[in-house]
Amino acid sequence: MTGVGRSSETKGSCVTEEPTAGAVHGGDSGLGWPGEPDEDPRPETFSTGLGWPAERDHPQTGPGFPHPAVTSADAEEPSAVSRETPRDGDREDVPEDDHDGQAAPDTEGRDEDVSRETDDPPPALVDTVARARVIRTAADLAGVAAPVHDDSTPLARVAEDTIRARREAANRPPMPRPDATRIVVVANQKGGVGKTTTTVNVAAALAQLGQRVLVVDLDPQGNASTALGVDHQRGVPSTYEALVDGAELAGLVSPVPDLPLLEAVPATIDLAGAEIELVSQVARENRLRRAIAGHPRVGTAEAAGEDRYDYVFVDCPPSLGLLTLNALVAGDEMLIPIQAEYYALEGVGQLLETVEMVKAHLNPGLVVSTIMVTMYDARTRLASGVAQEVRDHFGDQVLRTSIPRSVRVSEAPSYGQTVMTYDPASSGALSYLEAAREIARKGAPR
Repeated sequence: MTGVGRSSETKGSCVTEEPTAGAVHGGDSGLGWPGEPDEDPRPETFSTGLGWPAERDHPQTGPGFPHPAVTSADAEEPSAVSRETPRDGDREDVPEDDHDGQAAPDTEGRDEDVSRETDDPPPALVDTVARARVIRTAADLAGVAAPVHDDSTPLARVAEDTIRARREAANRPPMPRPDATRIVVVANQKGGVGKTTTTVNVAAALAQLGQRVLVVDLDPQGNASTALGVDHQRGVPSTYEALVDGAELAGLVSPVPDLPLLEAVPATIDLAGAEIELVSQVARENRLRRAIAGHPRVGTAEAAGEDRYDYVFVDCPPSLGLLTLNALVAGDEMLIPIQAEYYALEGVGQLLETVEMVKAHLNPGLVVSTIMVTMYDARTRLASGVAQEVRDHFGDQVLRTSIPRSVRVSEAPSYGQTVMTYDPASSGALSYLEAAREIARKGAPR
């Protein structure tokens, strides 16, 4: 064997570990190992053999190299344009016929059609695309965003409606005043039907309509005082002094912020023990009646003058105890809020029985003049069914306006306001305003 790691005679029987096996050398190793190269150390041919591959420091350009497309760092720098897409200057003329003798498709006319269909984009679009390409941060995005003073957005329209409603609330045309003070008792022994909410919002709506209104808080929880923004901490003169101590009601009145025609007599926690303290009193059920009748601004136009109260609303606790009894004896008419649910209907029957007993023995002039459906949800069949049943049973006593469920109505007391001043454009405020108009138009019961 001379100079060749594998000869034709020993094919398949002689194995060498020389990575450059198969290359022709000038020396002879005798044991299969290559000798020193005579002139050029670079092999002219390449064979993988079965040994370790040669280190590829340089491009392999020999005819035996299996990957002729691979080049090294020392090779010529590749062009920026792919060989498959030659530059316009280097593009060769393409023959009209392909290799199979078929004519190349005529694309000239098609290019013209495309150019006619795709006209140049408008300058505004080009400017928008250009600005969008340079946006990198939120500040850049804010710089190219639409102006925030656009009055066509839904949020801007809602804000505009709210501002307009607030202005109109302060300048609503006044309703005709009644000939004498109407004393309205808001009662229902069922809790959570909206007695306090109805009392304060109807009173505030009437005050916005030019009526002089007084709210008497007879609930020891003092929620009506909270909603009207009146202080009712322990020690504040309240309805407790009027019932137990016989104080004059005129000295217990507090003004309501933002509503100059509305005043209130607050309730404190001391009122919770008033029922026990009144047990031993004589004519204990007439205490509130005497206190209201003794107020100089309660009465007819001839007796009390133009500064009289047009409405006195008494907010009752959710029970049929002595406090509610005092209110029923003191009032001329009743307003019963009914929640649009089945449980509220059961309580109305018991309340009407109590009203009949009061009329028979203590206050013959008491009349159930108004029934209001509250917390009405038009999406449910239950609410529609309850409202229809109430209207079928009580007829014209039920107001045409139902008070819908509204988050704004629930939020307002947390700010010490009624919904009429908190959000006059909300559905709850508009409904209470329409209900107040109905009550004013109906007038006092005959």
